[in-house]
Amino acid sequence: MKSEPAKGKKGFLIWCGGEKYVFRIYDEDHSFIDYDLLHSDCEIIINDEDAYLYTDPKGNSLDHSPETLGLKENDQN
Repeated sequence: MKSEPAKGKKGFLIWCGGEKYVFRIYDEDHSFIDYDLLHSDCEIIINDEDAYLYTDPKGNSLDHSPETLGLKENDQN
């Protein structure tokens, strides 16, 4: 088994459908490696300007910005 520290790696949290997510790291040539998420409490800093946190009666979620989703201001309440 080969291992290397993940600290400082930049990648994307990719939803694969259902309940599956992977951490994807792209190379300069746009190829990528997907890593299954097995770590139970990994600290993450979101650095995506299109990411927004939402709270509504159904619960809390992380999604794209209201503009990207086509939501009007009254849709957000």
